[in-house]
Amino acid sequence: MPTAEIIAIGTELLLGETADTNTRFIARTLRGLGVDLFRTSTIGDNAGRIAQAIREALARAEIVITTGGLGPTVDDPTRQAVAQAVGVELEFRPELWEQITARVARYGRTPTENQKRQAYIPKGAISIENPVGTAPAFIVNVSPLLAKHPRRGQGEGPGVRASVVISLPGVPREMETLLTQAVIPYLQKHYNLHDVIKIRTLHTGGVGEAWIDEQIGDLESLTNPTVGLSAHSGIIDIRIAAKAGSEAEADRMLNAIEADVHERLGTVIYGADNATLEAVTLKAVAARGWSLACLESGLDGALIERLVRLGSPAFVGGIRHKVQPEAMEDALEEAFGEARRENRSLAALGITLSVDEERQAVTILILTPQEKEERHLTYGGHPRNAPRWATNIGLDCLRRCVQGISG
Repeated sequence: MPTAEIIAIGTELLLGETADTNTRFIARTLRGLGVDLFRTSTIGDNAGRIAQAIREALARAEIVITTGGLGPTVDDPTRQAVAQAVGVELEFRPELWEQITARVARYGRTPTENQKRQAYIPKGAISIENPVGTAPAFIVNVSPLLAKHPRRGQGEGPGVRASVVISLPGVPREMETLLTQAVIPYLQKHYNLHDVIKIRTLHTGGVGEAWIDEQIGDLESLTNPTVGLSAHSGIIDIRIAAKAGSEAEADRMLNAIEADVHERLGTVIYGADNATLEAVTLKAVAARGWSLACLESGLDGALIERLVRLGSPAFVGGIRHKVQPEAMEDALEEAFGEARRENRSLAALGITLSVDEERQAVTILILTPQEKEERHLTYGGHPRNAPRWATNIGLDCLRRCVQGISG
């Protein structure tokens, strides 16, 4: 199975002026093809450094994909860099120039002379017409070049193993279109790709990463499927990835590991993939025939905004109010007491976050039609993450309370 590397090109990426969304899209696409992605990198608009990065990537991977640097300006050096990396010259392609001219004409303009640069690609490359922009893409089959010129394009590593360099535009919609319509079919045919990689992510709440690692550490050493952990302010994700010859086989592998993880972790798992803690919790509230009101203090709207976005009739509203931790029960009674007396199925959730020089204290109070639960916690992470952490812990406490889960 081939391996791949992605090189995102653009000084604006290095300066933080533009977010790199292309790498994520390409990575997920390669995953779906069963291609192992081993490394990604970002390089500024410098032909020499780009060429060096490509040579280094060629020494490690079979597929090297670049994005960006295919525009008409002087600071769009990818074409020259790829040619330099594989040891060929650029050549003018009249058919590409015709396509560029026709594309520009749709806007009622005549192409400028510098746009002619976009019709030059490395000699021998496979051109890819761009139906949604003026920057053609191209594929360089490296292996024949190395057979003819074995010293060209090679880095200092153990020798070049790559077969292709694929250069795509940096404009996301253009890149996505060309990747989907042209590059994927090429890779499938060129590498006879039939494997798929599928991922399932299980979400857990109320426990720490170290505790989960103790329970499933042996699974994390598997090679296929693979299992990994990722922490997100009060939520720990368990990522299961399976590579197989078909989606059905990958699903079978995922299901087996997921069942094992569920058996070991039980109710700390609240959902999978696109499930959110707030949606699962509010659904549990609604399943009991209850509705929910909430009061938050010191969270900057983190709790209320997440519940409002669900658009569920089970959430009747929330209040943001400065409340001292010891006064939370009185505040909930003042805000929702009358409503709860009139509506015996109304539950209330209150969360306060108070910060001083010594600690970040969190108080969680849950009032359901059946019981009251109160927790006092401290948070030791970065203050900017505290509202999200407190919100996640509060929602998970409510979930456990409503579902009758102890702990």
